[in-house]
Amino acid sequence: MSLFVEFRRDLLIALAGLVVLIAIGVGIEHAWPRDFLTSIFAAGLLAMSLNMLIGYTGLVSFGHAAFFALGGYIFGLLLQSEGFTGALGAGSVPVALVAAVVGTGLYSVVIGAICVRLTEIYFAFLTLAFQMFLYSVILSWVDLTGGDQGLMGGIPRPAFLGIDLADQYHRYVFCAVLFVSCVMIMRIMTESPFGYTLRMIRDNATRAAFLGVNVTRVKLICFVVSSSIAGVGGVILALFTSGAYPEWAFWAQSGEAIFMIMLGGLNVFLGPILGAVVLRILNDIVQMYTSHTEIVIGGVIMFVVLVLRRGILDFVKDWWVERQQARLSAENRNGKK
Repeated sequence: MSLFVEFRRDLLIALAGLVVLIAIGVGIEHAWPRDFLTSIFAAGLLAMSLNMLIGYTGLVSFGHAAFFALGGYIFGLLLQSEGFTGALGAGSVPVALVAAVVGTGLYSVVIGAICVRLTEIYFAFLTLAFQMFLYSVILSWVDLTGGDQGLMGGIPRPAFLGIDLADQYHRYVFCAVLFVSCVMIMRIMTESPFGYTLRMIRDNATRAAFLGVNVTRVKLICFVVSSSIAGVGGVILALFTSGAYPEWAFWAQSGEAIFMIMLGGLNVFLGPILGAVVLRILNDIVQMYTSHTEIVIGGVIMFVVLVLRRGILDFVKDWWVERQQARLSAENRNGKK
């Protein structure tokens, strides 16, 4: 019963959040809020899906952006194919979206089946190796991917069900719905018994195996789901930029997602989204005054790591818990007197 109550509460919060996002994007005429939030939708899904591996399962992946890029490329390539759009017409966009998610998921099954059998640094560097393999394929297969120029010429977006993704407002609302839906899927998974199984594996995989948990299978399921959601993030960015680019599959993109998790906090569900917002705002502000963005962002990350010793929301959560415990202790002492 408590799970149902929590699900209903989370669903209401998600719907309220969606209404707020739509109100911001539609109610403000200036394009900046829509552009900013759309980029956050893409980066937020990349970071949150990666945190399913890092924060909930204890698997640090250096190659998660490969699935982000793959989703964007599959979506863009299908819609650039005249045969595909000609055959499906108005159904091109939803079918391309499903194909991007399924294609990314199938690719992640193959990669995950190899990687999840390893742990710690071996897992991290093997995922990085597969990411750089995909990056090399994108660069070298020029006829298909456009090489280092990416998918040029824009991505056609045929209207469907009254939704015209060529319109900035329709596109924003569509991306917002995708974002909130994926966040809700991750929330349900992490708060379900499956999510607590992930935490048990993170804390002690050997004990989880003794209790009858198929550790490899559970890790693989988490790996595939998180990769597929990262692919949706790539689709959102492909819609936003009307293209797909090899930089999305470079190791620096995965490093940026890890920075987002470190900034926002890996032990609070919405921490990576806050990290994405902070990192994007830092980039925008710093670029107004200097081109040395890496130095400033590096200084901020050092402050978070050395001073706060955890992400921003992790720090706030721990501070709040300590305050509540101190208040209860004071009440207990007063009650005894």
